[in-house]
Amino acid sequence: MSLERFLNKAVSSWMSAEGPDGDIVLSSRIRLARNIDQYKYSFLNSNEEALQVIETIRSRIEQGPYTKMGNMDLLMMEELQPLQKRVLVEKHLISPHLAENANHGACLLSENEEVSIMINEEDHIRIQCLYPGLQLQEALNTAFEIDDWIEEEIDFAYDEKFGYLTSCPTNVGTGLRASVMMHLPGLVMTHQMNRIIPAINQLGLVVRGIYGEGSEALGNIFQISNQITLGKSEQDIVEDLQSVVSQIVSQERAVRDTLIKTSNIQLEDRVFRSLGVLMNSRIIESKEAAKCLSDVRLGIDIGYIKEIPRNILNELMILTQPGFLQQYAGGPLRPNERDIRRASLIRERLNMEKTL
Repeated sequence: MSLERFLNKAVSSWMSAEGPDGDIVLSSRIRLARNIDQYKYSFLNSNEEALQVIETIRSRIEQGPYTKMGNMDLLMMEELQPLQKRVLVEKHLISPHLAENANHGACLLSENEEVSIMINEEDHIRIQCLYPGLQLQEALNTAFEIDDWIEEEIDFAYDEKFGYLTSCPTNVGTGLRASVMMHLPGLVMTHQMNRIIPAINQLGLVVRGIYGEGSEALGNIFQISNQITLGKSEQDIVEDLQSVVSQIVSQERAVRDTLIKTSNIQLEDRVFRSLGVLMNSRIIESKEAAKCLSDVRLGIDIGYIKEIPRNILNELMILTQPGFLQQYAGGPLRPNERDIRRASLIRERLNMEKTL
């Protein structure tokens, strides 16, 4: 029953709630990588050792659950169908690596889906905290509390000189990855992202698509995260990212104001054309849907569209992904069938909202 709840509920609380700067920042994520001292790294573990890692972490949960997380559900990757794992990836609850490559991987999920503890991914433990809007500090505080709670009973691999030891050298030190997911249509329309991305990279940050490394920035949604984990404290990493993100938020808002002043009718036309496509199409590919949803969300944010709430777009961003479409269909769909079902779902959802 718990698995079905995670699969069938399209939008997690971190996506449906309004957070600070929520018109531009969709979410803040903190991820801590840890390894248990007495075990080999995940990629070296035998099946038996991997199961022992899961049992060690499960025992810690059962000894006394961390109260802020509420009840935790343990999902074993080998017990899930490929489509079920794909849905969890699309909801950002597990990583693509855990879904595809993990040896006896598992995941502990909180009821509100804000906390995900991935087990036997690249590292034994990856604590992930997701919050709506720009709330990096809040997510970091929660991750620290969970980290400390687990470490009360489990010894992590740690070196006095290098910090937390991880399977990938790029995570050694703090083991921290902090990231924000941002909607930046104005900067994309005005071609400013082409100069912003190299500048961000020079600051030790990296810009990726909606699903992280190797993914495309569909719907003008970008993830910005730290690259450096060694030689800086967790607090410094988060503060540096917060500062850069705040500057990008200001630039995106300034660009939107300029577009309204200088190209108002063209921008309004673009927004309502995209709304018309979404409300009337009988077949639509994922890239076109993402582009139109981005335009409509921009229209909501700047006040052109008042009858559709912003969180509907968050919901449709997830519902129109291939995994979710097939989950609701009850099985695999060919690409053309997915495009038809995607168009139908968007029409029904938007028209239902407009009639309420």
